[in-house]
Amino acid sequence: PQLCCVSVLDVHPHGFSSLPQDYTATIYLRQRWTDPRLVFHGNKSFTLDARLVELLWVPDTYIVESKRSFLHDVTVGNRLIRLFSNGTILYALRITTTVACNMDLSKYPMDTQTCRLQLESCKY
Repeated sequence: PQLCCVSVLDVHPHGFSSLPQDYTATIYLRQRWTDPRLVFHGNKSFTLDARLVELLWVPDTYIVESKRSFLHDVTVGNRLIRLFSNGTILYALRITTTVACNMDLSKYPMDTQTCRLQLESCKY
């Protein structure tokens, strides 16, 4: 399988905390890759049951500096897996994460903070 694209759509910050210097946000993570083993004839795409993710190769993407994260599952798991005829898979997740953010509060309350949301691969 060859990873093509990773994108974060719609970052919704919930709050920043000066102690313990972190922030919480809900993100929509979309990953797309091609797996030639999944090519099929036709011109359609199929939405797969999210439980099938256990049977697929999935990128080992993680959120750097994450203190805790969870996938939303009300009323059902907030995941989308779509398979295209050329073997491309679109995998989308709704995640809430709390991420460390080193803040310089020496100019508070006239300060500006920059907090990053960085994704990496666990093995590469």
